[in-house]
Amino acid sequence: MAKEVEEALKTNAQGPAEVTGDSGSMKQHPLRDQIEADRYLNSKQAARSRGLGVRVTKMVPPGAD
Repeated sequence: MAKEVEEALKTNAQGPAEVTGDSGSMKQHPLRDQIEADRYLNSKQAARSRGLGVRVTKMVPPGAD
């Protein structure tokens, strides 16, 4: 799903924001809103993942035997 959203963002960024023709007109959501939606979806996916995003390790300085 993330790849689909990323590809849609790339396509929309390269295309026009508004198109008018004989059959009517079409207007996209602003690119800023699309980027915010992508960030929101990424944050939802990160919240669902396991773990807290923090790793606890024990550090031992060299020479401490």
